[in-house]
Amino acid sequence: MDERPYIGRFAPSPTGHLHFGSLIAAVASYCDAKANNGSWLVRIEDLDPPREVAGSADDILRTLEGFGLFWDGPVHYQRTRHQLYDIAIQTLSDLGKTFGCACSRKDLEQSGGLKFYPGTCRNGISGKRDARSIRFLVDSSDSVDLIWEDMVQGHKSSLKSSVGDFILRRADGYFAYHLAVVVDDADQGITNIVRGADLIDSTPNHLLLQQALNVSSPRYAHIPLAYNILENKLSKFTKASPIQISNAPQQIFDALKFLGQQKITIDSPTIMLSQAVNQWDISRVPRTSDTHWD
Repeated sequence: MDERPYIGRFAPSPTGHLHFGSLIAAVASYCDAKANNGSWLVRIEDLDPPREVAGSADDILRTLEGFGLFWDGPVHYQRTRHQLYDIAIQTLSDLGKTFGCACSRKDLEQSGGLKFYPGTCRNGISGKRDARSIRFLVDSSDSVDLIWEDMVQGHKSSLKSSVGDFILRRADGYFAYHLAVVVDDADQGITNIVRGADLIDSTPNHLLLQQALNVSSPRYAHIPLAYNILENKLSKFTKASPIQISNAPQQIFDALKFLGQQKITIDSPTIMLSQAVNQWDISRVPRTSDTHWD
């Protein structure tokens, strides 16, 4: 059993304003950390400059503060941590756990490998092509399940052979999410990750990297997603409405209701979150939700 002091985190990407789905994740991770006498960190996952929106990182931090969600310690930015990712890739390479891949998106579309890499370059690149990306070599001969107990979703397992060789460094030179998040969580000593259920399929990749890098695996809790009336997940891509500091008390109330928590009195954000932490019970968080939000 992990006896380390609880350290949780909220890690948004600076690709736009926070929306109600973001707030649910922030409130859940904050309350779970504080209810366990833990620290709550904020990390800006600015790995993908072409997708970033100027000023959104600062806007996200201002919004969190306006909602009473104050973090512990300095904010970490992934753009400043590239050296750590390079070291991790070199470590994995020395262990024989990486290979260069020359496949383009068009190649993968033609081979049906967009969702599951078919292993085209794992034994060497054919012809005179150069490597475009770096992939993690998954030992598909190992049939042992990857198993974890999710604090919300329950017992979960995945065959290693079902993961596929995933990208660590993209063809455009940017580091992949899977690598960066595992390296950052290990470096920051993260013990508990509370995040949206849309990331549950990434957990096997993260477990594999944690094993290969010989770092501890955090405990995971994947909370249900919020959908709009059209059954689309609330996201920046689906143009979810930004949350407003002026309406913070009601939105905090709604987020806690969505998370299955006991009702609290609408008051200032700080007082409401204090109440929420005092009665936080992660076992009350539903696995799914059929509630629609604008």
